[in-house]
Formats: sequence, structure tokens, C-alpha cells
Amino acid sequence: MLAPVLHILPLTSIVRERVLPMAGKVNVNVNQKVSPTDVIAEARFAREHVLLDVARTFGVTTKAADKLIKVKEGDRLAESAIVAEAGGIIPRTVKAPRAGRVMVAGGGQVLMEVGDARIELKAGLSGTVIRVIPDRGALIRTTGALIQGVWGNGRVESGVMASLLEKPDEVLTADRLDVSMRGSVILGGHVRDLETLKVAGEMPVRGLILSSLNPALLQPAMQMRYPILVLDGLGAMPMNSVAYKLLTTNAKREVTVNAEFSDRYTNGRPEAIIPLNVPGEPDEPNDYEMFSVGRQVRMRRAPHVGMIGSIASLPAGLMKLDSGLRALAAEVKLENGASVLVPLVNLEVVG
Repeated sequence: MLAPVLHILPLTSIVRERVLPMAGKVNVNVNQKVSPTDVIAEARFAREHVLLDVARTFGVTTKAADKLIKVKEGDRLAESAIVAEAGGIIPRTVKAPRAGRVMVAGGGQVLMEVGDARIELKAGLSGTVIRVIPDRGALIRTTGALIQGVWGNGRVESGVMASLLEKPDEVLTADRLDVSMRGSVILGGHVRDLETLKVAGEMPVRGLILSSLNPALLQPAMQMRYPILVLDGLGAMPMNSVAYKLLTTNAKREVTVNAEFSDRYTNGRPEAIIPLNVPGEPDEPNDYEMFSVGRQVRMRRAPHVGMIGSIASLPAGLMKLDSGLRALAAEVKLENGASVLVPLVNLEVVG
């Protein structure tokens, strides 16, 4: 059975596709070096649509109104530009309420898009552009340590990592943050109160890498202007041992926190990347692997969520679980020495 892979790797090749949600302009070329906050593509779009009903305004048929409309699809209009005009003793006009572009003109009506908004697509990691995706974005490659998590608030930033962790189950509180950490990415543990997120934002920090987050803080966390990466889950849980060891041994190094939203269709996950300059190109990790004896795995569901273990055996056929259900399962030996029978769907390979 294929298993999803949670990447926690000290050194690997990392290739990430970064694309706009709509067509736009790509600002980079193949072989160009980029940093995490470089804007590699951008797009503009209208904030609103305005319908001008010419036929109703003039009290004429749609066919007659079409003869009075002076604009066509694609025209860009300034504010107060004449859209339609009727002659007579007292000429009447329909004017553009705001500057914008004509999307449709016909049937006695004109539909305009108005207001100008801009989307900026950041590289999200330091690396080299290996392919440009026309009008959308680029493929970027880098080498370094990769630590994936389970939740992010959609923001990207980079900075030097300052570790406040001395053990995996620590709680990050506001009084542990001080001005010396301004501009840093803070490696913390569990956050249980809003005050900690606010103080981090006021400093400001360049990101938080957490073991877990109080579920009540999800909405305010989404509103923070810095990235928040949660590695193990929502609730109060310690940082998994593999990520803890890798991150704490890389403290004071530059790290990119790409707290993108998880996407089950593209297998995209929020992640931290620590760029490392090494000769050659390490292999790229697979997103899926086969379960096998000896594999390091992470529990995805309660009561052992976040815990790391290794597969001791893979019994053939369906196994009866404590719940009474029968499913394909693995016997997993946890780091605390306990052995548990876990459905395969509740496991992911670490590597």
C-alpha cells in the first residue's frame, strides 16, 4: 500500500512549482537566482463589476440601445467617459462611474470591471529557476534541509532562526519573546494564547515554527502578517522528535518559512527550508512510498497523533482494531517502547 510521505530531511533537492491563480506577468528567467521574497510573477485583476443598463436608462428597446452604445468589448475607459449617448432636444448620456474596462457590450447593457488589485507571487525559497511557466510562474530548485508540517497561515518569509526550545513539549509564551529576536524566525513549542501571537507581531518576527497551536487561535493566526507553521497539529502536543532534532541543530541559520495551505491534490504542505550549499545535486524525495518493516512513520490520528515510531510488522489481511473495525494495519513500535496496532490510513512515512 502506498503511503504519503512527510518530508523531514537534513539534505535533499527541493523543486517547487510556484504559480499565479490567474494569468499574469512572469518576472524571472531560466537559470536566474531568486530569494524567498522575490516577486517572480504578478497579476492584476478587477475588484468589482458594474452593469450599466442603457436600454432601461433611456427607456428604449435593447436593439435601439445597442445603436446608442459607444464602446466595445476590451475598451479601457476613464471615469465619466461616455458609454452611451442619445440625441434629441436634450441629449442624454450614460457615463462610466469609475475607470475600468468594458467586458461585454450588447443586449442593451454594458458590463464593466472596475478597481485595480494586484497579486504578487513570491519565490518562497532561495534557489534557481529551472523552468518558466508562461503567464503563470516558475519551477524553482534548491538544496537544503526540508521540514514539513500540517498547517500554515498562507504567508512566506525568511530570516535567521532563533530557537527557544530546550525540549519538545515546551510552551511558547509572550514573556519569552524580547526585542533581541526582532526580525528572526522563532522556533517555539505549543502556543495556547492570543497574547503570544500579538507580541510576536508587534516585534515583529519573520515567522513562527511551532509544534502545535490552540485550535481557538486559528482565525487570529490567519490574520497575522508573519508566517506561522505548525508541525504536528492543533491542540497541545510536543514537537515530533525528528523535526525537533533537525531544527534545533540548525538554529542560527537562515530559514524560509513557507506556510502555504495544505493541498491534498498537489500534495503541497506548509514547510520550512534551510538552504545548504553542497556539491552536486542530492536526489529529490518521493511524495509516496510503500509501507515496509523498519520504516519510520508518524501517527496521523489520536490517541498517538504526532508520535514517531517504526513499523515492526505488517500483518497480512484485515486486522481487528480496538474499535471493533477491521482494516489493513501495522504493528508500530513507538519511541517510548510501546507497541501499538495502527490502521495504515492513520500513518505517514517520515523521510
